[in-house]
Amino acid sequence: MNPKEIHISDYNYPLPDELIAKHPLACRDACRLLVRRPDGQLDDCVFGELPSLLPDDSLLVYNNTRVINARLRMNKESGALIEIFCLEPVAPADYAQAFASTDTCVWKCFVGNSKRWKQGMLRMKLEIDGLNATLCAERVSRDDNSSAVRFSWDESRLTFARIIGAIGEIPIPPYLNRATEASDSVDYQTVFSHIDGSVAAPTAGLHFTDRVLDDIAARGIPRLEVTLHVGAGTFQPVKSEEVGAHEMHGEFIAVEREVIEALADTKRRVIAVGTTSVRTLESLYHIGCLMSQGLWNGEVPQWYAYSDAHPRLPVADALNFILRHLDGAGDSVLTASTRIIIAPGYSYRVVSGMVTNFHQPQSTLLLLVSAFMGDEWRRMYDHALSVPYRFLSYGDACLLLS
Repeated sequence: MNPKEIHISDYNYPLPDELIAKHPLACRDACRLLVRRPDGQLDDCVFGELPSLLPDDSLLVYNNTRVINARLRMNKESGALIEIFCLEPVAPADYAQAFASTDTCVWKCFVGNSKRWKQGMLRMKLEIDGLNATLCAERVSRDDNSSAVRFSWDESRLTFARIIGAIGEIPIPPYLNRATEASDSVDYQTVFSHIDGSVAAPTAGLHFTDRVLDDIAARGIPRLEVTLHVGAGTFQPVKSEEVGAHEMHGEFIAVEREVIEALADTKRRVIAVGTTSVRTLESLYHIGCLMSQGLWNGEVPQWYAYSDAHPRLPVADALNFILRHLDGAGDSVLTASTRIIIAPGYSYRVVSGMVTNFHQPQSTLLLLVSAFMGDEWRRMYDHALSVPYRFLSYGDACLLLS
């Protein structure tokens, strides 16, 4: 199958609004878990049972990203409200350095009410932990989709992380059709999140509790962590009739050398927690292949996985190319950007199973699931709709095993 010729309308299904979960359950691991076994059997379970449902030879990989308070609201002197949605850092481009900035930084942003802010400086008086400052925002460039916004402030004891943590809002998904609530600052974070950078949660991880993690560890199932900072593009629908005309968004990934070593050596079945972990793990394979060809430039192209020129190395060989690259550069962490699109016609290289939520119709995430399980996704989703399960970010989960 040529994924570029896929008609996105073939990946549609009726999703009633009442099945879109507006809030999570009070107990995270009490949600439903639909298990799709390797023989195609579907079992209705509860997420708290996950530790006993994982194969004995599993290796779980989580995304440790943390959602930032990316939505800022500032007023012009005229009183007009301008909403600034921080997407990714530009100067400095490194996330950690941008959050640690103590005077200025530039971010790529969406700007709401953009026509009311054609020029000039926005200013906001701040008092954070007894420190007073004035935050300024200035648009320094713009295109059809986003703007570069320079933030500056006059109190060096305040980092940008502290500022947005105090005045920003958690950007919950638009399909929830409600305002951000105080509870979202906790509900929309995974229990293993600790690396700031995402504007959306890796939502499959929202079901995990310390109890579930302890039970998984008690079974002797190891856990690895990767970082993919989820961008706003994760909510971007496929608007073109054919998938080939859809442009994937780039996302930042970071993986420690020890994790790549473990993946290169493992004989275990790699179970990814969430589609973001899937994208990270599969991107690692293609990064190694690009390096083997001398083509690595810091980003995984959208269609590289399907190229006739792809070397299709064994997984361990591809990952060892990354390790040699890190050794040569004297780095302990691989950082990169990925635009990979995983759609029917894709061959999974690293991932043998995944924990994921139920995704929007006609979305790239549904294509990713279909690439893993084929047309069986329809039977699974029909079952989930009939039970019914709760859908999307705060909804229920499924465990897919190959």
